[in-house]
Amino acid sequence: MATPAPILQVRNLETVFSTHRGTTKAVDRVSFEIYPGETVAIVGESGSGKSVTSLSVMRLINTPPGKIAGGTAIFQSERLGQVDLFQLSEKQMQQVRGNEISMIFQEPMSSLNPVYTCGKQVAEVLLLHTDLSEKEAKERTIVLFEKARLPRPEKIYDAYPHEISGGQKQRVMIAMAMACEPSLLIADEPTTALDVTVQARMLELIDELRVKENTAVLFITHDLGVVAEIADRILVMYKGKLVEQGRVLDIFTNPQHPYTKGLLACRPKLTAKPQSILPTVSDFMEETPDGRIVEKKPQVYEPSLVDVVNEYVGTVTSIKQQQENRQKPPLLQVKNLKVYFPIKKGFFSRTTDYVKAVDGVSFDVYPGETIGLVGESGCGKTTLGRTLLRLVEPTSGNIIFDGRDIAQLSSEEMRKGRRHFQMIFQDPYASLNPMHTVGDAIIEPMRVHKLYANEKERRGKAMELLEKVGLLPEHFQRYPHEFSGGQRQRICIARALALQPKCIICDESVSALDVSVQAQVLNLLNKLKQEFRMTYIFITHDLSVAKYMSDRILVMSKGQIVESGTPEQMYRNPQQEYTRTLISAIPKGEPEDIMAAQQKREAMRAGMV
Repeated sequence: MATPAPILQVRNLETVFSTHRGTTKAVDRVSFEIYPGETVAIVGESGSGKSVTSLSVMRLINTPPGKIAGGTAIFQSERLGQVDLFQLSEKQMQQVRGNEISMIFQEPMSSLNPVYTCGKQVAEVLLLHTDLSEKEAKERTIVLFEKARLPRPEKIYDAYPHEISGGQKQRVMIAMAMACEPSLLIADEPTTALDVTVQARMLELIDELRVKENTAVLFITHDLGVVAEIADRILVMYKGKLVEQGRVLDIFTNPQHPYTKGLLACRPKLTAKPQSILPTVSDFMEETPDGRIVEKKPQVYEPSLVDVVNEYVGTVTSIKQQQENRQKPPLLQVKNLKVYFPIKKGFFSRTTDYVKAVDGVSFDVYPGETIGLVGESGCGKTTLGRTLLRLVEPTSGNIIFDGRDIAQLSSEEMRKGRRHFQMIFQDPYASLNPMHTVGDAIIEPMRVHKLYANEKERRGKAMELLEKVGLLPEHFQRYPHEFSGGQRQRICIARALALQPKCIICDESVSALDVSVQAQVLNLLNKLKQEFRMTYIFITHDLSVAKYMSDRILVMSKGQIVESGTPEQMYRNPQQEYTRTLISAIPKGEPEDIMAAQQKREAMRAGMV
């Protein structure tokens, strides 16, 4: 598959950021190459430098504060020949960027222009880099939307970014990146906001482009299951350095670096026991004062008879606790809830039809219970979560929380009631005020609801919450733009916990987190559940996480709940074909699955040659 000449050869890349606190080396002498038709995945924790590496290659580092301090990036350009990307003029780089090298960005909401329709933004790429007419560019864009599995592609062509779901926005970005069939595609967390079935389709699309056009793919992700499905080689980054690289099967079956071992161990697996403690990277390694990484041997022990008995007693106690919870009145009752959005056309904006985002949904949530809500992007799960908090007004139905019908409360009553019913939103960047420090973001809800005696106590609580979600006290005075995507999501979790609510809706709350931090946050959520008998509605497209976290799972499709049951029932004996499709699309990351994926890619290549 590999040819003697790599399409991209990066040598000794150094990228630094200068602030009033000093200089930070985000990428530290990183070297790698990518060959035509090869997929190379960069994995690592949030803040490890993997996204900065890709932005450096694209010359998209903001200067100041960022700067490419050293290194070369030799690219085989069809137009310009062999060039060092770091030495090109901005005009030459514009010819390469978007045409020969394209990029799918991590946060689609901040990458799409809110004042232009989705279709116009994709068509603009085609008009800039090809000879297509406006009519042809529109037709090509609609075809790209169909390939990206966007529903109603003609309507989404005329829709604005705020009018479609997070997963649909990500698919628009994928269509845009693939528009000119680039020779190098950089995909920065391209499937983060996608459900498993659409994710499988996107990985298939990227793989088709790789094989058909001999496109090289630099795939950046925190999802090691996805890596196993698509990559040929893996680069593992930690604190700006490349600590390990190799073939996918070798890395998964015989990792050498303790950091890699930790990353592989902390993924929630379908075989994992529900709500057990997930291992984290810190269980496998520690840093010495001089910066060296030392491996820690995780404690492995043979369970004694006492351990087996204790585990059995714990399981029985957990089941008994759930049964006791069911004897109490539900904390939340949803009855025949409907949310319809009108579709308006014509000069007088007449309503011609409705989008039935939530269509007659009913379910109960008991105190101390975790309900997993899963389904494809656009199925209505996020709209349902927002409606429960009256952030979207219901068309009809009842939402009875703690004995009161939320749907009937006044705006003032609802504002006060939200102290006990909080939400962790899907897009952490859009849900934090860029003008407020992290400390202010966490303290503000405490002020509004008059919690704690004074500012000193509130500040102390905010510091405590930052530490609980894996951040440091010195982060208190920083602004949202100074954090990575995963770190911003942890800030949002801390803010939701600040009010000590009875119920939290987690809307894709760990989708932006790397596997190590995800394990920490899931462990934290489970610990809080045990300590405070917290109740969660856990909205996710990651069915492995849903199975690990949930007492019950609800499956949504086209605005309706089509199946419900315990995680074991859902995974061992799903009743609906839709549920079976969701489960079969989950990336497993096991050796046999890696080998099967490699064989499939080879068969695809043989069929297209």
